[in-house]
Amino acid sequence: MKPKHAQPAAPGPDPYFPNSGDHRYRVHRYEIALDYRPGPNRLAASARLSAVADTALSEFALDLAEFRIGRVLVDGKAARYTHRGGKLRIRPAKALTAGAAFTAEVHYTGNPRPVRSPWGGLGWEELTEGALVASQPVGAPSWFPCNDRPADKATYQVAITTPSPFTVLSGGRLLTRTTRASSTTWVYEQSAPTSPYLVTVSIGNYRPVPLADRPAVPQTGYVPERLVGDFARDFARQPAMMTYFSEVFGPYPFGEYAVVVADEELDVPVEAQGVATFGTNHLGGGWERERLIAHELAHQWFGNSVSIADWRHIWLNEGFAKYAEWLWSEHTGGPAAAVHAAAAHRLLAGLPQDLRLGDPGRRLMFDDRLYQRGGLVVHALRRALGDDAFFAMLRDWAGVNRHGVVATADLLAHASRYTTAPLGPLFEAWLEQPELPPLPELPALPGDEPSGRSGVLGRLGWFR
Repeated sequence: MKPKHAQPAAPGPDPYFPNSGDHRYRVHRYEIALDYRPGPNRLAASARLSAVADTALSEFALDLAEFRIGRVLVDGKAARYTHRGGKLRIRPAKALTAGAAFTAEVHYTGNPRPVRSPWGGLGWEELTEGALVASQPVGAPSWFPCNDRPADKATYQVAITTPSPFTVLSGGRLLTRTTRASSTTWVYEQSAPTSPYLVTVSIGNYRPVPLADRPAVPQTGYVPERLVGDFARDFARQPAMMTYFSEVFGPYPFGEYAVVVADEELDVPVEAQGVATFGTNHLGGGWERERLIAHELAHQWFGNSVSIADWRHIWLNEGFAKYAEWLWSEHTGGPAAAVHAAAAHRLLAGLPQDLRLGDPGRRLMFDDRLYQRGGLVVHALRRALGDDAFFAMLRDWAGVNRHGVVATADLLAHASRYTTAPLGPLFEAWLEQPELPPLPELPALPGDEPSGRSGVLGRLGWFR
């Protein structure tokens, strides 16, 4: 039987967010300039998009929240537009032909705030002192006009002007920092293709904390002064984690990695391109915190560099990031991945069996079960392929698709090259059927019995 997911991802509206994005054109660069006043939470901004029309366009749409529009230009000429319901619909003075490159420039002002979603507010969030951006999945329009589709990846230059006492971070390399009077402008360049939801800004009273001397990948924390000691202790193993993940996943896909500890409690940490944001409640040490550090770092490969074609495939992001937690545990002498997988399987066996992982639906796309079951799929692949083939497959998956876009069918095709056994039934059982398959019971993997611990209960105590 041919699995349903074997069909290639077709261009068109995202099935989970059909009102987000416009599939008729592709953006290849954004140049965003923000002037932000934290006190009144006031933003004056402009964004210039360089794009290519995939079809003839007499009009096109950008996603943008309820700002006041100053002017809109297409190829330098004033364009007509309407702006309602989070959509900025633009009609150029001259229609665009298929294949034509064009620029769109939008000037806007207002008070940025999160956009509403089933998971609460998403995007730009005003803090007690400063602001942060956490946009997954559809929060990017809360602060800039964009083609809000995960597959529409572009390079970004982001310039942010704020009062000088604040530190500003965005993804990518800091090009310049210029102070005039009481304001400072920070200009960041993200040269790697980036999905709109993965572009971030953090503004706050932060102290930069280098995480290692002469690391292969520059790693810096941006932390409130009073938490510098806690951060240095809790994130001390991140450089070793970066080294290990670079061995098993392939070279780190970006030029640098930054970690922000916002001076707020956050529900969960959140990944962005080259950046992860944690809350003060995510400090404190222990496995539960360390696994979050591993999870967010792994997203730089899985989700950020290797991005999904649409949100149906979110398990590809979260399943590989979850399995990275288990691999790090195994690598550092904790419970092996098989032990974590067994615990996850027992947990899922006691929960409702109504999640179809390969297409969970919008309601369940961030369900905790998706993360655990996604990790189990990766573990099942490891069992099916064997360690040598599995780790070759994993590294090649991240390498072949570096800065690209994938769907579940692409993983099936890719993994099938590393075995003569058919993988279709495995994918069908784990991804298309809601019932939980049995945990693979194949020959033991190295490290299934971690040294220094005996018995399942002892290992699971560490897991919890």
